[in-house]
Amino acid sequence: MYNVMIVEDSKPILRNIRSHLDTLNLPLRVTATATNGEEALAIIRQEPIHLLLTDIRMPKMDGLTLIEQAKLTNPYLKVVLISGYSDFEYTRKALNLQVFDYLLKPVEREALEEVMGRIVEQLDRVISRSLQELQEIVDPECYAELTFGEEFPLYSHMMIILRKQPFSQGKDRWSLETLKQSLAEFFHAQPCRVLLTQTPHQYIIMANRGALDWYSSMHECLESLRRHLLEAGMNGMIGGQLMSADSDQLSELYYRITSVLTTQQRLKHGLVLDTGNPVSIARSETNGLDSSLESTFVHMIQGCRKEAFALKLTELMNRWTEENAHWTEVERFVGLVVDTFAHLYEERGSGMRLALELRAKQLYELKTYADFGHELLEWTAQCFDMLQSQGRKSGELLFEQIDEYVKTNRYVSLSISDLSMKFHVSPSYISRVIKQVTQRTFVQYYTELRIQEACRLMASQPDMKFKELSELLSFSDQHYFSKVFKEYTGVSPTDYKERLLTTQPE
Repeated sequence: MYNVMIVEDSKPILRNIRSHLDTLNLPLRVTATATNGEEALAIIRQEPIHLLLTDIRMPKMDGLTLIEQAKLTNPYLKVVLISGYSDFEYTRKALNLQVFDYLLKPVEREALEEVMGRIVEQLDRVISRSLQELQEIVDPECYAELTFGEEFPLYSHMMIILRKQPFSQGKDRWSLETLKQSLAEFFHAQPCRVLLTQTPHQYIIMANRGALDWYSSMHECLESLRRHLLEAGMNGMIGGQLMSADSDQLSELYYRITSVLTTQQRLKHGLVLDTGNPVSIARSETNGLDSSLESTFVHMIQGCRKEAFALKLTELMNRWTEENAHWTEVERFVGLVVDTFAHLYEERGSGMRLALELRAKQLYELKTYADFGHELLEWTAQCFDMLQSQGRKSGELLFEQIDEYVKTNRYVSLSISDLSMKFHVSPSYISRVIKQVTQRTFVQYYTELRIQEACRLMASQPDMKFKELSELLSFSDQHYFSKVFKEYTGVSPTDYKERLLTTQPE
């Protein structure tokens, strides 16, 4: 049912309109009447009115002023003007105030029914669209409780997003029922609706603009709400702004506010943002991880430098708390750790990404930042231990397989990519394994094997020409073979062969 208010200083006309509305087969109910604009505006600011029928000429406050003020209070309000023929100029001005339509006095039932029918259709579409948009963002169980008949979008003029501050205690207090009770106390008689979103510990609050009457600004209202919740044991970050019936869709506004909160959220205490005010959301520069620092942590993980990593991480966590770091920096670092360890595990044939991501999420659920820091150090230490254990076992075994394969195929030109495809591991991992075992790069290791084979062939087949030898061992040409041979043996192939001949017994 949609709530209708009739404003008319003539009681006979008011009774006539109300009588007609009562006989219409439409979901409308007259919940309020008034005889002047001031009285009507006071009611609109306190009660959910969806449809206003108002005369133009009234004492104290005329219809045009009432419409203008009422639209500020309730942007979704549908207005039908009641006017006489002599009021046409007023009617034209009223149309500029987004009046839905107008009816001429005396109001006839047929004309009233036609206009009311179109209004109901439009209100139904607004609700249907709002519910569809909410389905994208509201928790499924919470959304299941909403029905087509829910009218709260039509008298909700502020969207407020409330997010639990990380590492704040009182997790059990963040239930939907507890939050509803606390918000009912804060907003008093003003209607509001609380919805749990699909993001854990994040809520949408749809509130009436009348709640701002007690405050000098939106920011003051939101800060008062934050303090009210903090007294109830709920430390949160809050962002909100007034809604516009003309341009704002619920889902777009939700994602806009959420994006600002994510950008501005800090590690320690919560804060409030009037996201409709550019001054309020002026973004401060974040001292986030620069690329060189990220590379430092990645290289320490890849090099299994457990102790150095722990010291560097402790320094970073101390800086976070001293500077009240942006929460996105913390999340980005943990994500970097997950990605780096997961990649190394995957190289060794162990799928650990899901387990790592789950553990990272559990870190965010800890009660205090101290607990988070302790668990992060413990967790990364365990990751290093597992990595080192896997590296010793799988690395040594893999090198044995690589060494056997390369020696068997030393007459074939091999690349590290060929080995990667053969053993189903990444080229970077093969490179690290060879480096750990031989203290050489893959190119050095592979070239040395071929030079060793060249030496063996010179000794066993002294009549083989150098050109044949270089082609057999897949060198690009004889000159290049000679150059590489001297680099590894210290002498040219000719000198080496002569030494062999002089040292052979007669």
